[in-house]
Amino acid sequence: MHEALLSLGVAIALCVASIGSLLLYPKLHVRHRDEETNLVVRLVANLFVVMASLAFGLMINSSKNTFENIDANVHSYATNLILLDQSLRSYGLGGDAGRQSLIAYVEEAIRNPIRADNDPLAPDSAQIRLDNLGQTLFALTAQEPFHQSLLTEIRAQYNRIVEQRWALAEQSEGVIPSPVIALLIAWLVLIFGSYGYRAPRNGIVIVMFLGSAALIGLSIYVVLDMDIPFEGIIQISDAPLHRALAEMSR
Repeated sequence: MHEALLSLGVAIALCVASIGSLLLYPKLHVRHRDEETNLVVRLVANLFVVMASLAFGLMINSSKNTFENIDANVHSYATNLILLDQSLRSYGLGGDAGRQSLIAYVEEAIRNPIRADNDPLAPDSAQIRLDNLGQTLFALTAQEPFHQSLLTEIRAQYNRIVEQRWALAEQSEGVIPSPVIALLIAWLVLIFGSYGYRAPRNGIVIVMFLGSAALIGLSIYVVLDMDIPFEGIIQISDAPLHRALAEMSR
């Protein structure tokens, strides 16, 4: 939610900077409106245009990589769930209780996905189901070498799933630093303010300022939303978990 508010604030700030400087320009002293001043304003604006472009490009690349990496991790996580289910199938009747606990966990994980910003003191129903699965698996005993070897693999697979689950939870926070976002916004405000300086006072210019501010605000929202891929409009699909659940239930 804060990404949308931040993007709206950016759009408003850019509109105020551009239209404000547009309206303020005629009221400036004559020495603040000469050609030399206009040249310096343009040069400084061009400098920050380059810097803002580089910073925004890095943000886009960072959020894209974050989204793709977490998406790949979710697919790997679902694959490991299926492999654990198949190992429990191979174990025989003794693995039926583990399979039921695994199915119950996946169903709860789909309903209540983990978030890094969740209250650590609040009960996590999916984590409870996962703990129950672990207790069931570690309570299994085996006498034959085949089952002993398979049980060792099953417990290793369970530990891998727990590790991946918490890795996904930690990755849900986002990686773009707040100071970088603040700097980019400051540069954009400066750039739009310089564009309003000595711009023609007509409806086309104002509409262009408003439209550009809205689109830049929307672009920032998309980048920040992709950086937190388990929230907002652009989210990692839970289709891999649904396919894993379907495979387990067949």
